[in-house]
Amino acid sequence: MTVRARSRLAKWAFLLPAIVYLAAFFGYPLINNVVMSFQHYTAATFFTGEAPFVGWANWRAVFADPVFGRAAVNTVLFTVGSLVGQFGIGLLLALYFRRNFPLSRLLRSLLLLPWLVPLVAAGMVWRQILDQEGGVLNEFLHATGLISQNIPWLSSPQVALLSVVLVNIWIGIPFNMVILYGGLQEIPSDLYEAGAIDGAGRWRTFRSITWPMLRPVVAVVLLLGFIATVKVLDIILVLTGGGPANSTESLSTQVFQNSFMNLDFGRGAVVGNVLMGACLVFAVIYLRTNRKEVS
Repeated sequence: MTVRARSRLAKWAFLLPAIVYLAAFFGYPLINNVVMSFQHYTAATFFTGEAPFVGWANWRAVFADPVFGRAAVNTVLFTVGSLVGQFGIGLLLALYFRRNFPLSRLLRSLLLLPWLVPLVAAGMVWRQILDQEGGVLNEFLHATGLISQNIPWLSSPQVALLSVVLVNIWIGIPFNMVILYGGLQEIPSDLYEAGAIDGAGRWRTFRSITWPMLRPVVAVVLLLGFIATVKVLDIILVLTGGGPANSTESLSTQVFQNSFMNLDFGRGAVVGNVLMGACLVFAVIYLRTNRKEVS
Protein backbone atom coordinates (compact mmCIF):
# COMPACT_ATOMS: atom_id res chain seq x y z
CA MET A 1 0.00 0.00 0.00
CA THR A 2 1.38 3.39 -1.00
CA VAL A 3 1.86 6.31 1.36
CA ARG A 4 -0.92 8.22 -0.40
CA ALA A 5 -3.36 5.33 0.00
CA ARG A 6 -2.48 5.02 3.67
CA SER A 7 -3.06 8.74 4.15
CA ARG A 8 -6.52 8.49 2.54
CA LEU A 9 -7.37 5.43 4.64
CA ALA A 10 -6.34 7.26 7.81
CA LYS A 11 -8.52 10.26 6.89
CA TRP A 12 -11.57 8.05 6.32
CA ALA A 13 -10.86 6.15 9.54
CA PHE A 14 -11.03 9.41 11.49
CA LEU A 15 -14.14 10.55 9.60
CA LEU A 16 -16.05 7.28 9.89
CA PRO A 17 -17.20 7.65 13.54
CA ALA A 18 -18.55 11.15 12.82
CA ILE A 19 -20.28 9.96 9.65
CA VAL A 20 -21.90 7.03 11.47
CA TYR A 21 -23.02 9.30 14.32
CA LEU A 22 -24.55 11.89 11.97
CA ALA A 23 -26.28 9.21 9.90
CA ALA A 24 -27.73 7.47 12.96
CA PHE A 25 -28.83 10.44 15.04
CA PHE A 26 -29.52 13.10 12.38
CA GLY A 27 -29.90 11.49 8.97
CA TYR A 28 -32.24 8.66 9.98
CA PRO A 29 -34.67 10.84 12.02
CA LEU A 30 -34.87 13.40 9.20
CA ILE A 31 -35.56 10.78 6.54
CA ASN A 32 -38.02 8.97 8.79
CA ASN A 33 -39.87 12.24 9.44
CA VAL A 34 -40.22 12.86 5.70
CA VAL A 35 -41.50 9.31 5.14
CA MET A 36 -43.92 9.63 8.07
CA SER A 37 -45.50 12.72 6.50
CA PHE A 38 -46.79 10.49 3.68
CA GLN A 39 -48.28 7.88 6.02
CA HIS A 40 -51.35 7.57 8.20
CA TYR A 41 -49.24 7.34 11.35
CA THR A 42 -51.29 7.37 14.57
CA ALA A 43 -51.03 6.02 18.11
CA ALA A 44 -52.38 2.67 16.89
CA THR A 45 -49.31 2.32 14.67
CA PHE A 46 -47.14 1.76 17.75
CA PHE A 47 -49.16 -1.37 18.55
CA THR A 48 -50.01 -2.70 15.09
CA GLY A 49 -46.93 -1.52 13.24
CA GLU A 50 -49.16 -0.53 10.31
CA ALA A 51 -48.84 2.96 8.80
CA PRO A 52 -50.65 2.99 5.42
CA PHE A 53 -49.23 5.19 2.68
CA VAL A 54 -51.64 8.08 1.99
CA GLY A 55 -49.59 10.14 -0.48
CA TRP A 56 -50.10 13.88 -0.22
CA ALA A 57 -53.25 13.63 1.91
CA ASN A 58 -51.49 14.80 5.10
CA TRP A 59 -49.91 17.73 3.29
CA ARG A 60 -53.22 18.81 1.74
CA ALA A 61 -55.00 18.55 5.09
CA VAL A 62 -52.36 20.61 6.89
CA PHE A 63 -52.17 23.35 4.26
CA ALA A 64 -55.98 23.52 4.03
CA ASP A 65 -56.25 24.14 7.78
CA PRO A 66 -56.70 27.90 8.37
CA VAL A 67 -54.91 27.58 11.72
CA PHE A 68 -51.74 26.50 9.86
CA GLY A 69 -51.73 29.72 7.84
CA ARG A 70 -52.20 31.77 11.00
CA ALA A 71 -49.43 29.78 12.70
CA ALA A 72 -47.04 30.38 9.77
CA VAL A 73 -47.63 34.15 9.88
CA ASN A 74 -47.24 34.19 13.66
CA THR A 75 -44.00 32.23 13.37
CA VAL A 76 -42.59 34.82 10.96
CA LEU A 77 -43.64 37.73 13.19
CA PHE A 78 -42.40 36.00 16.33
CA THR A 79 -39.04 35.10 14.77
CA VAL A 80 -38.36 38.49 13.16
CA GLY A 81 -39.48 40.43 16.24
CA SER A 82 -37.41 38.27 18.57
CA LEU A 83 -34.28 38.42 16.40
CA VAL A 84 -34.44 42.19 15.98
CA GLY A 85 -35.00 42.78 19.70
CA GLN A 86 -32.45 40.26 20.93
CA PHE A 87 -29.75 41.31 18.50
CA GLY A 88 -30.31 45.05 18.86
CA ILE A 89 -30.29 45.10 22.65
CA GLY A 90 -27.52 42.48 22.81
CA LEU A 91 -25.31 44.57 20.52
CA LEU A 92 -25.90 47.74 22.56
CA LEU A 93 -25.01 45.90 25.78
CA ALA A 94 -21.92 44.34 24.19
CA LEU A 95 -20.72 47.78 23.07
CA TYR A 96 -21.44 49.17 26.52
CA PHE A 97 -19.54 46.46 28.37
CA ARG A 98 -16.60 46.75 26.00
CA ARG A 99 -15.49 49.66 28.13
CA ASN A 100 -13.82 48.77 31.41
CA PHE A 101 -15.59 50.24 34.43
CA PRO A 102 -16.18 49.16 38.05
CA LEU A 103 -18.61 46.25 38.55
CA SER A 104 -18.71 45.53 34.79
CA ARG A 105 -17.97 41.83 35.35
CA LEU A 106 -20.63 41.57 38.05
CA LEU A 107 -23.24 43.22 35.84
CA ARG A 108 -22.36 40.93 32.92
CA SER A 109 -22.79 37.93 35.19
CA LEU A 110 -26.21 39.15 36.36
CA LEU A 111 -27.35 39.68 32.77
CA LEU A 112 -26.65 36.01 32.08
CA LEU A 113 -29.34 34.88 34.53
CA PRO A 114 -32.24 34.88 32.03
CA TRP A 115 -30.20 32.52 29.84
CA LEU A 116 -29.54 30.14 32.75
CA VAL A 117 -33.10 29.90 34.07
CA PRO A 118 -35.07 26.90 32.68
CA LEU A 119 -37.54 28.12 30.07
CA VAL A 120 -40.56 26.58 31.78
CA ALA A 121 -39.66 28.26 35.07
CA ALA A 122 -39.07 31.57 33.28
CA GLY A 123 -42.42 31.24 31.52
CA MET A 124 -44.25 30.61 34.79
CA VAL A 125 -42.66 33.68 36.39
CA TRP A 126 -43.53 35.87 33.41
CA ARG A 127 -47.07 34.52 33.39
CA GLN A 128 -47.49 35.82 36.94
CA ILE A 129 -45.87 39.15 36.03
CA LEU A 130 -48.14 39.63 33.01
CA ASP A 131 -51.34 38.51 34.72
CA GLN A 132 -54.16 40.92 33.94
CA GLU A 133 -55.59 41.21 37.45
CA GLY A 134 -52.77 40.77 39.96
CA GLY A 135 -49.70 40.96 37.74
CA VAL A 136 -46.71 43.01 38.86
CA LEU A 137 -46.44 44.82 35.53
CA ASN A 138 -50.00 46.15 35.57
CA GLU A 139 -49.65 47.13 39.22
CA PHE A 140 -46.46 49.05 38.43
CA LEU A 141 -48.04 50.81 35.44
CA HIS A 142 -51.05 51.74 37.59
CA ALA A 143 -48.80 53.11 40.34
CA THR A 144 -46.88 55.29 37.90
CA GLY A 145 -50.08 56.56 36.27
CA LEU A 146 -49.21 55.23 32.82
CA ILE A 147 -52.45 53.24 32.50
CA SER A 148 -55.96 53.56 33.90
CA GLN A 149 -57.18 50.06 33.01
CA ASN A 150 -55.44 46.72 33.29
CA ILE A 151 -53.83 45.53 30.04
CA PRO A 152 -54.73 41.93 29.08
CA TRP A 153 -51.15 40.99 28.18
CA LEU A 154 -51.86 37.28 27.68
CA SER A 155 -55.64 37.17 27.18
CA SER A 156 -56.08 39.62 24.29
CA PRO A 157 -55.58 38.45 20.68
CA GLN A 158 -54.15 41.88 19.85
CA VAL A 159 -51.52 41.89 22.61
CA ALA A 160 -50.69 38.26 23.39
CA LEU A 161 -48.21 37.73 20.53
CA LEU A 162 -46.36 40.93 21.42
CA SER A 163 -46.11 39.76 25.03
CA VAL A 164 -44.66 36.41 24.00
CA VAL A 165 -42.15 38.15 21.72
CA LEU A 166 -41.04 40.46 24.55
CA VAL A 167 -40.52 37.51 26.90
CA ASN A 168 -38.50 35.66 24.27
CA ILE A 169 -36.39 38.79 23.69
CA TRP A 170 -35.65 38.91 27.42
CA ILE A 171 -34.50 35.28 27.30
CA GLY A 172 -32.31 35.68 24.20
CA ILE A 173 -30.50 38.92 25.04
CA PRO A 174 -27.72 37.26 27.12
CA PHE A 175 -26.77 34.87 24.28
CA ASN A 176 -26.48 37.71 21.77
CA MET A 177 -24.57 39.90 24.23
CA VAL A 178 -22.02 37.20 25.11
CA ILE A 179 -21.25 36.20 21.51
CA LEU A 180 -21.08 39.78 20.25
CA TYR A 181 -18.97 40.84 23.23
CA GLY A 182 -16.51 38.05 22.41
CA GLY A 183 -16.39 39.27 18.81
CA LEU A 184 -15.72 42.83 19.92
CA GLN A 185 -12.81 41.66 22.06
CA GLU A 186 -11.13 40.20 18.95
CA ILE A 187 -11.04 43.56 17.13
CA PRO A 188 -7.49 45.01 17.38
CA SER A 189 -7.32 48.16 19.47
CA ASP A 190 -4.83 49.59 16.98
CA LEU A 191 -7.66 50.17 14.52
CA TYR A 192 -9.54 52.33 17.02
CA GLU A 193 -6.39 54.26 17.82
CA ALA A 194 -5.80 54.92 14.12
CA GLY A 195 -9.41 56.03 13.73
CA ALA A 196 -9.10 58.40 16.68
CA ILE A 197 -5.96 59.93 15.17
CA ASP A 198 -7.85 60.50 11.91
CA GLY A 199 -10.61 62.26 13.84
CA ALA A 200 -13.32 59.61 13.44
CA GLY A 201 -16.29 60.02 15.78
CA ARG A 202 -18.21 57.24 17.53
CA TRP A 203 -20.65 56.64 14.69
CA ARG A 204 -17.95 56.70 12.01
CA THR A 205 -15.79 54.35 14.12
CA PHE A 206 -18.68 51.92 14.50
CA ARG A 207 -19.62 52.07 10.82
CA SER A 208 -16.09 51.81 9.41
CA ILE A 209 -14.30 49.63 11.97
CA THR A 210 -16.57 47.84 14.43
CA TRP A 211 -19.33 46.67 12.09
CA PRO A 212 -17.13 45.37 9.23
CA MET A 213 -14.90 43.48 11.69
CA LEU A 214 -17.90 42.13 13.59
CA ARG A 215 -19.89 41.03 10.54
CA PRO A 216 -18.81 37.34 10.55
CA VAL A 217 -19.83 37.05 14.22
CA VAL A 218 -23.12 38.79 13.45
CA ALA A 219 -23.87 36.23 10.74
CA VAL A 220 -23.30 33.35 13.17
CA VAL A 221 -25.41 34.99 15.88
CA LEU A 222 -28.32 35.56 13.50
CA LEU A 223 -28.15 32.01 12.11
CA LEU A 224 -28.10 30.38 15.55
CA GLY A 225 -30.72 32.82 16.80
CA PHE A 226 -33.03 32.01 13.90
CA ILE A 227 -32.74 28.25 14.41
CA ALA A 228 -33.33 28.61 18.16
CA THR A 229 -36.25 31.04 17.79
CA VAL A 230 -38.22 29.47 14.96
CA LYS A 231 -38.74 26.28 16.97
CA VAL A 232 -39.60 27.86 20.34
CA LEU A 233 -42.37 25.84 21.98
CA ASP A 234 -42.15 25.78 25.77
CA ILE A 235 -42.43 29.54 26.32
CA ILE A 236 -45.55 29.75 24.13
CA LEU A 237 -47.18 26.73 25.78
CA VAL A 238 -46.55 28.04 29.29
CA LEU A 239 -47.63 31.63 28.60
CA THR A 240 -50.63 31.23 26.30
CA GLY A 241 -50.89 27.64 25.03
CA GLY A 242 -51.28 29.06 21.52
CA GLY A 243 -54.28 31.21 22.43
CA PRO A 244 -56.26 33.30 22.74
CA ALA A 245 -58.12 32.62 19.49
CA ASN A 246 -54.96 31.09 17.94
CA SER A 247 -53.24 34.47 18.15
CA THR A 248 -49.98 32.90 19.40
CA GLU A 249 -50.12 29.64 17.48
CA SER A 250 -46.81 28.85 15.78
CA LEU A 251 -45.50 26.03 13.63
CA SER A 252 -43.92 24.48 16.73
CA THR A 253 -47.22 24.47 18.61
CA GLN A 254 -48.85 22.97 15.53
CA VAL A 255 -46.34 20.12 15.60
CA PHE A 256 -47.15 19.57 19.29
CA GLN A 257 -50.90 19.85 18.72
CA ASN A 258 -51.02 17.42 15.80
CA SER A 259 -48.55 14.87 17.16
CA PHE A 260 -49.16 14.76 20.90
CA MET A 261 -52.67 16.12 21.36
CA ASN A 262 -54.44 14.77 18.26
CA LEU A 263 -52.02 11.80 18.01
CA ASP A 264 -51.80 12.30 14.25
CA PHE A 265 -48.06 11.95 13.77
CA GLY A 266 -48.32 12.11 9.99
CA ARG A 267 -49.68 15.66 10.04
CA GLY A 268 -47.26 16.59 12.79
CA ALA A 269 -44.41 15.39 10.58
CA VAL A 270 -45.65 17.64 7.76
CA VAL A 271 -45.39 20.74 9.93
CA GLY A 272 -42.02 19.54 11.21
CA ASN A 273 -40.79 19.24 7.64
CA VAL A 274 -41.91 22.80 6.94
CA LEU A 275 -39.89 23.97 9.94
CA MET A 276 -36.83 22.03 8.80
CA GLY A 277 -37.20 23.46 5.31
CA ALA A 278 -37.30 27.01 6.68
CA CYS A 279 -34.12 26.38 8.70
CA LEU A 280 -32.44 24.85 5.66
CA VAL A 281 -33.29 27.82 3.43
CA PHE A 282 -32.01 30.27 6.04
CA ALA A 283 -28.80 28.25 6.47
CA VAL A 284 -28.17 28.20 2.71
CA ILE A 285 -28.69 31.97 2.50
CA TYR A 286 -26.27 32.43 5.39
CA LEU A 287 -23.60 30.20 3.80
CA ARG A 288 -23.85 31.94 0.43
CA THR A 289 -23.70 35.39 2.03
CA ASN A 290 -20.76 34.39 4.20
CA ARG A 291 -18.93 32.95 1.17
CA LYS A 292 -19.34 36.22 -0.74
CA GLU A 293 -18.00 38.20 2.23
CA VAL A 294 -14.97 35.93 2.49
CA SER A 295 -14.32 36.28 -1.27
